[in-house]
Amino acid sequence: MTQQQTISFRKVTGTDTEAVQQLSVLATRIVKEHFDPIIGSAQNDYMISRFQTAAALTEQINHGYTYYIVCDGLANAGFIAFYPREGEMYLSKFYLDRTERGKGIAKAMLNFLVQETKKAGFSSIFLNVNRHNEAVKVYEHLGFRKIREEKNDIGNGYVMDDFVYQYTIPDVHGDSA
Repeated sequence: MTQQQTISFRKVTGTDTEAVQQLSVLATRIVKEHFDPIIGSAQNDYMISRFQTAAALTEQINHGYTYYIVCDGLANAGFIAFYPREGEMYLSKFYLDRTERGKGIAKAMLNFLVQETKKAGFSSIFLNVNRHNEAVKVYEHLGFRKIREEKNDIGNGYVMDDFVYQYTIPDVHGDSA
């Protein structure tokens, strides 16, 4: 597929203030558009202020999160963030701009994440996803399996009502790790 040949991953470091600001603008736009209809603008604005500002992103990066801006050619198509947690790779952010969906970019993002997870010495990836998020179908299509449900208080009277999904990386012989 020629489309995937144009996909690249640009790492964002905490010291690159321009890249962090670019990531914040991209993340805010995608998250606002995607989650306002699911959780409402008040909770979404609260979460964006806690997790997607340049200061919040820098803090996350300085505490072990790895962020990449996903590019389709020269355009910023989305972003991904992950970090080691409890002996697995935790996928914190996996977002694509609405105009970039359906092009195979999510699969390229997962393949990239699998390689980064293997490099870190882990054999599985897990994530939380809002139970009403249509991305649940995407995660299942990519091979993630629901392992539990959880509710997390995030402050200010808001709760994240999520499914937890896991992806087990097959070993080189095709067996599950």
